[in-house]
Amino acid sequence: MSMPTANSDRLWSTLMEMGAIGGTAGGGCRRLALSEEEGRARILFKHWAEEAGCVVTVDRIGNIFARRGGTDRDAAPVAIGSHLDTVPTGGKFDGAYGVLAGLEVMRRLQDLGVTTQRPIELIAWTNEEGARFSPMTMGSSVFTGDIALDFALSRQDPSGVSVGEALQAIGAAGDVPVGGRRFSAYLETHIEQGPLLKEGGEQIGVVTGSFKARYFVATIKGQAAHVGPTLMEQRHDAMVGAAALILEINRIGRSRGRDGRSNAPYIEVEPNVRGVIPQEVRLSCDVRHPDADEALAMEAELRDACAKVATDYGLSVALDQYFEFGPINCHDDMCALIRETTTSLGFTQRDILTVASHDAVPMMDFCPTGLFFIPSETGISHSETEYSTPAQCSDGASVLLNAVIKLAG
Repeated sequence: MSMPTANSDRLWSTLMEMGAIGGTAGGGCRRLALSEEEGRARILFKHWAEEAGCVVTVDRIGNIFARRGGTDRDAAPVAIGSHLDTVPTGGKFDGAYGVLAGLEVMRRLQDLGVTTQRPIELIAWTNEEGARFSPMTMGSSVFTGDIALDFALSRQDPSGVSVGEALQAIGAAGDVPVGGRRFSAYLETHIEQGPLLKEGGEQIGVVTGSFKARYFVATIKGQAAHVGPTLMEQRHDAMVGAAALILEINRIGRSRGRDGRSNAPYIEVEPNVRGVIPQEVRLSCDVRHPDADEALAMEAELRDACAKVATDYGLSVALDQYFEFGPINCHDDMCALIRETTTSLGFTQRDILTVASHDAVPMMDFCPTGLFFIPSETGISHSETEYSTPAQCSDGASVLLNAVIKLAG
């Protein structure tokens, strides 16, 4: 008997319809977590899931669970999922692809009249990106107990709106307790957020582990003064110190070749007005490397750079860690399942590390978890130019479908 495959046209149409919610002039998508746009995306997803025969529930952090029953009601379900939120200048595929590939699994099982032994639960996790509310992977981390619910609900966006308020505003706050569910396994598919699969020509990337990543806020303090009368040698300009530190952060990552990553993507300035020398800058930054020891060495260089900037520019610089992940090692049995399924479908593959966190990362300690990538045709994500082809999207959904069938019996 041949292995079932995804309905490519239906999956693509679904991706494009979802991508139109929050669609941008540049062909991308702006659908921030718990925004009005993501609220509409949630409603559409729940409608589609119910049409596919699922029972939909929502927990108190807004995670959506679409359950397809099995013959053994007491068996722990097989879970699949990802997220619907995007970054401000995102694309149509990051996150949403994993959710909608999971929806295609549910639809194909319904098409084929397949009944599984285990139930299957498709999950749309809340606030994976962390673009509006920090920290990232919030919904999955609250679910696993890594983050307290009350703490998550109290987090605020730059406008002072809390997660709890935003959930209420779009009607996304469920009444189901967070957690308390058992899963036999969790599977997530995602677009690769870099160029490696595209460069190598492989159709599937089997994620075996992750980089080590450490995230910081550098607080650079100087002295406010009038930009006109203040002599250059008298200045303690926090922005100049931040500029010097940004260049050092860039150098640290580049010095490690293709394995190194360093970033300084977010900056806050006070008082941030014309005519006044900046007195304080808060710079979010991170370092990443597949070798945990090398990542720590990069952190040490970052701390040395902070000390040098402080001395050179007459400033104070404090570096505080606020998040980290990795290195993780994915479950061997789940990696083997993805490889075997990929091979059986006749697709090419390679093992790959994830450089970014995904909802699968907090799930690794909760149940046997597998993560795999499809290529990014443009070799990029978190960009309006993010793109994977209909065939690439269908290939990943077909792997997901057949892996789920094996897991669910």
